[in-house]
Amino acid sequence: MKTLIVGDRPTVERLAERLKRAGSHAEYQRIQCVLIRATLGSSAAQIAELLGWSTATVHVLHSRWSKEGDAIFELRGRGGRHHQHLSPEQEQQLLAPFVKRAEAGGMLTVAEIQQAYQEQLGKQVAPSTVYRLLDRHGWRKVVPRPRHPKADVAAQAAFKKTAPHGTPRGRAPG
Repeated sequence: MKTLIVGDRPTVERLAERLKRAGSHAEYQRIQCVLIRATLGSSAAQIAELLGWSTATVHVLHSRWSKEGDAIFELRGRGGRHHQHLSPEQEQQLLAPFVKRAEAGGMLTVAEIQQAYQEQLGKQVAPSTVYRLLDRHGWRKVVPRPRHPKADVAAQAAFKKTAPHGTPRGRAPG
């Protein structure tokens, strides 16, 4: 049977050095899987037991390493924006006029931004799409306060009780 992993000195040294620089646990374990075979000559079953993997996973990794080499250690990240309407630069351009208004103290609503977004795309989008866009660019939801911080709630309640009914508050019937 052909040996997939040869334990020559340069290979072992390269793997040992790469093991020290592993950026994640998954990468570390993959390097270990190959390095254990190269240094100790352990079987796939023994390596699987050491790493807590299945024997089939070890076989697949060894086979891929013999074909692809160190490329199997370069793990691709998961997640990300795979289905985006606009690039980050286009999003910034879309938000630029709204940023100017916000910095001048103007009030903005999601409906306005959503309208501009839909016009640029040429199709309808959900408000949640706009909220995620704003979150990506560091915006936060700020609403006007419901009442003045120095308002006297008791005085307002008393006024409501004493105001004549049927007349506008604060005006005497005339």
